[in-house]
Amino acid sequence: QVQLVESGGGLVQPGGSLRLSCAASRNSFSRNVMGWHRQAPGKQRELVAAISRAGDTNYADSVKGRFTISMDNAKNTVYLQMNSLKPEDTAVYYCSAGSNWFVYNYWGQGTQVTVSS
Repeated sequence: QVQLVESGGGLVQPGGSLRLSCAASRNSFSRNVMGWHRQAPGKQRELVAAISRAGDTNYADSVKGRFTISMDNAKNTVYLQMNSLKPEDTAVYYCSAGSNWFVYNYWGQGTQVTVSS
């Protein structure tokens, strides 16, 4: 069974940084892509960043240049480094795994990120 568990969320001031971690089951890394999605109040869930087995990355325009997705195969962990955070980044962030950039089959429980002064 594929299991994804997020951690690292919390309250941070605008301009600050957070690093989210996703502890994944070993089977999770057999998937073609690992990603991070987020859902803010009143908005649709959106893809924030994704990384393929080959190491290719994909970012939403709103976070490009500020967020970085990475993975550590030895630790079965996916990270999302978030810098220069803005209030608009406030959302529940979900770790995800899927077959391609557009289809995600597995989801974590989510971790709350709140950017506020």
